[in-house]
Amino acid sequence: MALLPILSFPDPRLRTIAKPVEAVTDEIRQLAADMFETMYKAPGIGLAASQVDHHIQLIVMDLSEDKNQPMVFINPKVTPLTLETQPYEEGCLSVPQIYDKVARPSRVKIEAINLEGQAFELEADELLAVCIQHEMDHLNGKLFVDYLSPLKRQRAREKVEKFSRQREKEAVAVKR
Repeated sequence: MALLPILSFPDPRLRTIAKPVEAVTDEIRQLAADMFETMYKAPGIGLAASQVDHHIQLIVMDLSEDKNQPMVFINPKVTPLTLETQPYEEGCLSVPQIYDKVARPSRVKIEAINLEGQAFELEADELLAVCIQHEMDHLNGKLFVDYLSPLKRQRAREKVEKFSRQREKEAVAVKR
């Protein structure tokens, strides 16, 4: 397995629309494994392939505290099951250190393919519903900061750019 670099807002590659996975291959399974390793190390609870510069419809997620319930969604489709929305504070590995509330449908149906190439569906609410919608946005070239006001989005951009510069300085210092 390998750690993958996570793209940071405002990188334009995060705006790329992901293409469907044509077949579940060993390369797809390896990418999923690398994405889990990257997500756990970051640390995070969900990661879309778009965030690691692979623009295919692949999402990994693990909402468990012990990090022992990995979920994979290939070519996912999400359908809201209610018009009722619920605000939930979101963060994102591509928008480090920024958190804000986003209102999303509180119950959804997810249809996807697993790593064995089998289709499945499930209904989700609460954190799973929020997380799958958040990751689906990545596959569609959208970020949670797009739901914020222009002022909040600009502040987030500036904060992420400052954080990224600091992280680069620390990486150079470690290499010396």
